[in-house]
Amino acid sequence: MFIPDLAPDLTFPRLDPTQANLDFAFAVKRAAMEPHIIKKWAWDEAQQRQIHAEHFAEKPFFAIALKGERIGTVSMQSQVSYVRFGEFYLLPDHQCHGIGARVLDHCLSIADEMDVPVRLEYLRWSPVGSLYSRHGFIEAGRSDLNIFLQRPAKSVRESA
Repeated sequence: MFIPDLAPDLTFPRLDPTQANLDFAFAVKRAAMEPHIIKKWAWDEAQQRQIHAEHFAEKPFFAIALKGERIGTVSMQSQVSYVRFGEFYLLPDHQCHGIGARVLDHCLSIADEMDVPVRLEYLRWSPVGSLYSRHGFIEAGRSDLNIFLQRPAKSVRESA
């Protein structure tokens, strides 16, 4: 999958599977997620690195670059009947400034062009749920750890 640039200032270069890109993506995840993870568990660096390395190997990662500076990551993966959205992290200095909403809108517009639903999950106690609900996601399920969301395809939303 490819994420086109978002004028005037955001680009989404694909992160090739290099150690430097893995380290960058992990550093962003740690900065964004550690405060939420430690609400329930201690931060286990080795375990978190292992989980992240598995995710990095399994799906396409893209940097989120603002005026050329890498400030976050996102993953979009086209499945048979939906788009999987995830690994969406911004460095703390770039959170709560509307960048996340712009990136999410942009990625959702790509799925709308494909006319497929978008699926994602997030930690139950993470505040990001309000962002997703404002963008039309509805709960599709939950576990002890995660809330699973889906945003219906454009044609379904328009016919409702």
